[in-house]
Amino acid sequence: MTDQGREVSDWWSTEIIDMAPGQIRMRGCPIEDMIGAVTFPQMIWLMTRGDMPTDEQAKLFEAALVAAVDHGPQAPSIATARMAVSCGLGLNGALASAVNMLDDVHGGAGEQAVELYCWIDDAVQMGQELPQATQDMIDKWQSERGVFVPGFGHRFHKPEDPRAPRLLSLVDAASETGAVSGRFATIGRSLQSTLNASKGKPVPMNIDGATAVIYAELGFAGPLARGLFCLSRSVGIIAHAWEQMNQGERNKGPTPPGYRWTYRGVNPIPDGN
Repeated sequence: MTDQGREVSDWWSTEIIDMAPGQIRMRGCPIEDMIGAVTFPQMIWLMTRGDMPTDEQAKLFEAALVAAVDHGPQAPSIATARMAVSCGLGLNGALASAVNMLDDVHGGAGEQAVELYCWIDDAVQMGQELPQATQDMIDKWQSERGVFVPGFGHRFHKPEDPRAPRLLSLVDAASETGAVSGRFATIGRSLQSTLNASKGKPVPMNIDGATAVIYAELGFAGPLARGLFCLSRSVGIIAHAWEQMNQGERNKGPTPPGYRWTYRGVNPIPDGN
């Protein structure tokens, strides 16, 4: 290959996929050998991590993906998908519109929780006792990032998000076999106890906090935790968009048409007009 040809071929360099006529290899594995032999969670792991998970790791990973697929039309991402198809968008447009809603506030808490867990883990590895490390890192987070502690509290599920205990129980089982260390589950529970004590009432670990425990246990970086949440929630987005498409409603807005917004400007129209 000429230097110019090499310059062009090196424009995009990747270790993920290699192709030639009649050949496709993912991370060095022929695609035909993986079709029918590799599960979708295993494929996600392979593509993002470069190796294949153990069966126990894959099972735990799949549990996190399953747990976050949907949370109903009141979730902004799902509502956006349903509104999008009622305005004439196809499933791809609905998916793109909805995933764009999954940013720092609605969708980013898992990434943030992984980061906070790692702060606490680093402090413990440096010799600090877990309760003090937990409180110190909560204080650091709130002083630098804001009052909300990612992965905890839920406006709808009180006193407990039903997904979190189930996911933590699976982490516990995996730690007993040595598939994961279990230390991030311990950190999550320490955060739970500290927040409960400081608030004087239960502050439930939510889906972001629970999946963050799993992703941290499995060694996924924080930004990947957000990407994986988007991937998981895409299943619910597509399901709701397809359902809405088949219901046939047009131009469906965020509230029923009989309800008006609150106008706070000058010269409001009197109620009833």
